[in-house]
Amino acid sequence: MAGFRAVILAVAFASASAFHMPLSTLRPSLNRAAVSSRPMVSARKSGLVVGATMVKQTPHGGKLVDLFVKDKDAAAKSCDFEHQLTERQLCDVELLCNGGLSPLEGFMNEKTYKSVVDDMKLPSGEIFGLPIIFDTDDEKFVPGKKVLLKQGDLNIATLTIEDRYKPNKVHECKQCYGETTLEHPGVLMVATERGDYYIGGKVEGLNKPTREFPCRTPAEVRADLPEDKDVVAFQCRNPVHRAHYELFTRALDAPEVGKDAVVLVHPTCGPTQADDIPGTTRYKTYVRLAEETANPRIKWDYLPYSMHMAGPREAIQHMMIRKNFGCTHFIIGRDMAGSKSSITGEDFYGAYDAQDFAKAKGPEFGMTPVPSLNLVYTEEEGYVTAEEAKEKGLTEKKLSGTKFRQMLRGGEDIPEWFAFKSVVEVLREDA
Repeated sequence: MAGFRAVILAVAFASASAFHMPLSTLRPSLNRAAVSSRPMVSARKSGLVVGATMVKQTPHGGKLVDLFVKDKDAAAKSCDFEHQLTERQLCDVELLCNGGLSPLEGFMNEKTYKSVVDDMKLPSGEIFGLPIIFDTDDEKFVPGKKVLLKQGDLNIATLTIEDRYKPNKVHECKQCYGETTLEHPGVLMVATERGDYYIGGKVEGLNKPTREFPCRTPAEVRADLPEDKDVVAFQCRNPVHRAHYELFTRALDAPEVGKDAVVLVHPTCGPTQADDIPGTTRYKTYVRLAEETANPRIKWDYLPYSMHMAGPREAIQHMMIRKNFGCTHFIIGRDMAGSKSSITGEDFYGAYDAQDFAKAKGPEFGMTPVPSLNLVYTEEEGYVTAEEAKEKGLTEKKLSGTKFRQMLRGGEDIPEWFAFKSVVEVLREDA
């Protein structure tokens, strides 16, 4: 097995010997003791407070980008050749065009890419979690050319090529994922799915992609959010079960959150790691659950985002994107955007690495992290924190994800304390 893995690593990257690094190099500035459990008011320095009244969150960089053009036909005719987008590229293009990745106006050129990889900042100074790149092996992609980006027969956008560069992928993975082993799903994606070259350049939007689930733009989502209340974002890439629901509804009572706040449940429905439930199925569970709960303080929308499983740095990326969608707060779960080794099953990140990183970085760009509660279900009192259950000597009930999937496939009854009936029905219908 070791010999086989060495061969695979050597093929995937030119420098397989570099494939290991401690997480401490990913977040050298973090000091657990120095990070307050409750972020200070400095998280509100981006124009969010006017007197005592909260106003809607300002976009990252100060302006919500909108790259869609009016004369679509003229833009399409000005292109030199066409290119079919991959699912991951399609997500990035959509978020660039609609402003979800503000202040970006296109794919990162080499200078911007290196700045984000090494310093987690744009050259202009704004924090940015992960690089947004366009990969290719096509020799036609050269500076000066204009490309028509398509989804099947649908024109999605144009890309005017500024530069073409060959990235150091090993270094990128070290910096962004804290790992360089192909056992990490993000590293595997960079090494085996992406082309050898990255393309930087401006993008013009022509049409929104066709999807089985609706993905509203930041401007559309903002229009439905309260202007004078906190908006708490909840990110997930799996169906929402009872513990998740308890977690994000209780977040509305967190000390960091203002009175009468609302939650924006904003799941990612794009590509993710191989063993996750498909986005279209997840979307159906969210729609059914929104109908079942009918909670006026919960807003539901969907994000066309491809997961990297990059742990701490991806937590920053999610916070930044939700800032553009109008959120003031962001719930950071245990091991957020984390992943396990495909061979050993060991976690790549600590349970609280993402939380600590978000606490340290969130105030820099006007977002307040809300650490998620560690909830457990008890026979006596339902859902309580693990600390409370231990203190009171309550009887905990547990059901692992593996056991849940086995019960789901076997047609067994799923306990309602664990999962909503409506969610279970959708999962079985789509199995």
